[in-house]
Amino acid sequence: MSLFVPRFDDTALVREAGAEVVGGDPVAVRLLADSSATGGALSTVRVTLAAGADGARPHLHHRSAEMFYLLDGAAEVLSGEEVVTAERGDLIVVPPDRPHAFAAVPGATADLLVVIAPGVERFEYFRHLQRIRLGELTPESLLEVQERYDNHFLESPAWDTRHP
Repeated sequence: MSLFVPRFDDTALVREAGAEVVGGDPVAVRLLADSSATGGALSTVRVTLAAGADGARPHLHHRSAEMFYLLDGAAEVLSGEEVVTAERGDLIVVPPDRPHAFAAVPGATADLLVVIAPGVERFEYFRHLQRIRLGELTPESLLEVQERYDNHFLESPAWDTRHP
């Protein structure tokens, strides 16, 4: 086991009114604290999903674990080859190198706090996704930045067939 000791001097305080929001309906990502604000300890965002909306397609991270805490609603979360339903107050932590994805349950909204630890500079990743949604970049452009953001996309039959 390795020990990572984050190095930063100032407390990271993010007020809701001051947090940048990327996207909107059906997927809004509130950028809370990036790795640089926490000495590399973590990166965190709040993701709000409209009913049935996809939050993230199947992917994995080689260098970080990812935590999902359901603030409200219900979400489906892929972890490996298992899809579980999480509800308000539930916590899921996915270890490094495990495929995962998340979406709001059909007919339900979801509000999630998502934390990656140790942190990776990810705010630009979410801005990149927004530029894809706006047609300013192609979806294929994500392949060029997978390593930078430690976000590696993959296929998952378990995820793709979760709704018959």
